[in-house]
Amino acid sequence: MLLPELSHRRKLLVLAICCTALFLASMDNTIVNLALPSIQRQFSTGVSSLQWTIDAYSLVLASLLMLSGSTADRLGRRRTFQAGLAIFTIGSLLCSLAPSIGLLIGFRMVQAIGGSMLNPVAMSIITNTFTDPRERARAIGIWGAVFGMSMALGPVIGGALVDATGWRSIFWINVPIGIAAFVLAAVFVPESRAARARRLDPVGQLLVIVILGTLTYGIIEAPRVGWGSAQTIGCFAVAVLGLLGLVRYEKRRKEPLIDPRFFASVPFSGATLIAMCSFASLAGFLFLNALYLQNVRGFSPLHAGLLTLPTAAMILGLSPVAGHLVGTRGPRLPLVIGGAGILVAALLLTSLTAQSSLVLLVLAYLVFGIGFGMVNPPITNTAVSGMPREQAGVAAAVASTSRVVGGALGVAVLGAVVTSGVRGPIETGFAPASHIAWWIMAGCGMAVVVLGFATTGRWARRTAEQLRESELLPVSGP
Repeated sequence: MLLPELSHRRKLLVLAICCTALFLASMDNTIVNLALPSIQRQFSTGVSSLQWTIDAYSLVLASLLMLSGSTADRLGRRRTFQAGLAIFTIGSLLCSLAPSIGLLIGFRMVQAIGGSMLNPVAMSIITNTFTDPRERARAIGIWGAVFGMSMALGPVIGGALVDATGWRSIFWINVPIGIAAFVLAAVFVPESRAARARRLDPVGQLLVIVILGTLTYGIIEAPRVGWGSAQTIGCFAVAVLGLLGLVRYEKRRKEPLIDPRFFASVPFSGATLIAMCSFASLAGFLFLNALYLQNVRGFSPLHAGLLTLPTAAMILGLSPVAGHLVGTRGPRLPLVIGGAGILVAALLLTSLTAQSSLVLLVLAYLVFGIGFGMVNPPITNTAVSGMPREQAGVAAAVASTSRVVGGALGVAVLGAVVTSGVRGPIETGFAPASHIAWWIMAGCGMAVVVLGFATTGRWARRTAEQLRESELLPVSGP
């Protein structure tokens, strides 16, 4: 269904409404990280519960992103977008009233159901509103800048709110903004649908949930029950069996949730791995530093937010630079610089102690921001360039899902490693226990460097060309 021609002013209003949803969902995670120590103190809970406060949201979001996109194509993008705003707002209100850590985790999952209908659907609305390629490029550029702005303002706003009125206020702020965006969407965003929506894939969707859920549960709970326990090994076994079942099942479907054959394209596969490594580093970095700065160093939430501001500032400032480099010189240079930045920042933090100088911290945070600011923009471009043009939407959706999955695994793995290694009080035991986690993050940075080279060379481009030239004929199946 084609959109009616809109005035330039109306298009800008649609863009502003969609960017509001992006800002709301993106800033939420940053703010929640800063509030974790306050939540821990109020509920007297352990690190694993804090991991679930982040990962329950991320896992539900990752599991439902592609389903939400296909639902919007089928039922209407504005309708789905408004449903997402409503559910996210209700979930935020429930989080602000949560009387226990268990209910807070449950309400975060409600938030995530709504969040899965915001960013991918909003991007689809923008793409269908701005039909002129130049206008669309500028709109997507503004969209990217809003993401950077949410990263920059999140620590400061979150720290100020937690300091002033407590951790519950970080969820209150979502309520009036969500209501306003819902009303504005009803008035100004036109309805649209795909001419032909993809068929739903409930079996594939269920298998994705099983894989992500059991894998993350096994990692987060392993420090408590043991890495060699029946529960941990069973969770990992179910995740592996689920993955094997997903690949086999999706190969037989005419319209799979994700066609496994697409991973024959090295740029596409590489972009997926780069997204997971870089966002695992970002999520683990934010999670561990929120605990270190407040629980170990004793800084207030606002002070902790201000200390990590160099990271956000670099992400905001360098994202357009990375985008320009991708357009003029290709994705290799920003990917390699980005991976190197993550690697160097992690190496600086491997010597972290409870008395490390603020100069070391700020330098590490600055370098990490440079790395992540350079690596994020090329991910979608690399994924899309590695796919047939008609599958660009699927490539972008997989890249987005990989980012969220990477973030969930980063919090799960790095948090579990630190939890397993803490000896004695957290004030003295956290910093030395975190060293292994920083080495893992350094490995992620090195992986991005290697993949940045491997996925942008002639051989990699040839695999993408072979995929584009091949006829991916529909297979028999449901």
